[in-house]
Amino acid sequence: MTDETLDFYARNAETYAAQSQPSPRLAAFLRLLAPGSHILELGTGSGRDAAEMKRAGFRVEATDGSPELARCAERLIDQPVRILLFTELDAEGIYDAVYANASLLHAPRHELPDIISRIYKALKPGGHIWASFKAGDAEGVDGLGRRYNYPTRQELGTLWNDSGPWSQVIIDSWQGFGYDRQSTEWLSVTARRPGETET
Repeated sequence: MTDETLDFYARNAETYAAQSQPSPRLAAFLRLLAPGSHILELGTGSGRDAAEMKRAGFRVEATDGSPELARCAERLIDQPVRILLFTELDAEGIYDAVYANASLLHAPRHELPDIISRIYKALKPGGHIWASFKAGDAEGVDGLGRRYNYPTRQELGTLWNDSGPWSQVIIDSWQGFGYDRQSTEWLSVTARRPGETET
């Protein structure tokens, strides 16, 4: 996450957290997982999705690059939130799933291959990742000063397929809104690390 994006969330953490809502796509992702699975959330933001995961009986490790947002999330989910930049992820084979709702979209585009490779390594064999992005065709800054990588559908698929031997990569799209209330096309990727018998 870039300095200007972190600065935005430092200045607006309370307002952002108060307006955040759980993702309507979370439930479909959770249905892919076994009960009680260990989930790493990258970019928990307000903690709304982490709270839903906990209520559903999953074990959640929530992280965020913004200390201010992490404090907001801690109050909501009643557990520590680790301050972690995506490039600092160094776990190997310990998570059943990684969930990144509207967070990896803030990473500089040139960092994405390394970040996706780190996610692959962090997953157990058979583990799943779900991540969402705002669609586009170039990096840019929104009207609030936050930096985005804005991938196309094809670029997102290529990024994932080139960053690990995933057994499945599924790209979905829908029209929706972000915090800025601007209508935008969203993309998500759902991918699975091969199980031990598949490698």
